[in-house]
Amino acid sequence: MRDVVSTRRGFLTGRSVRTRPIFYPPGVTDRSIRDCSGCGDCAAACPTSIISMQNGVPALDFDAGECAFCGECANHCPEPVFPAVRATQFAHHAVIATSCLAMNYVDCMACRDACPTAAIRFKPRLGGPFVPSLEADPCTGCGACISVCPTQAITMTARTTEAVHA
Repeated sequence: MRDVVSTRRGFLTGRSVRTRPIFYPPGVTDRSIRDCSGCGDCAAACPTSIISMQNGVPALDFDAGECAFCGECANHCPEPVFPAVRATQFAHHAVIATSCLAMNYVDCMACRDACPTAAIRFKPRLGGPFVPSLEADPCTGCGACISVCPTQAITMTARTTEAVHA
């Protein structure tokens, strides 16, 4: 499922329409979302106001802020949508695109400063500002880096696991 987004910044930069995947609240899966009644109690309970109802299901808007993994959405849900154990990370992690200011020789470390797990670090580069390096393992996918990025260069991608061969 994709959501079409149009922003003023996107219009001015020529990227007026973009699509992005819809992310569910922590612990919610494609299977468990089928039990959602669409009541919106989870969205109303979210202290960071990043949950909104889209097409009758809760979806996260990381442009509005980050998920604190507080569990309030799960506590207020009357349906068996959320797992019994509170989730502490998502099934996705952040990815930094080449449109990042630091990658284009403009000093910016907003994402690093916003990351609560220090998953984004900056490495020195000869002749320019430090460049970002994201470590997927400590990244919880909370979205703190997305709302602070001035160029919208950070997106989320699904975590992949490599097969272990014996």
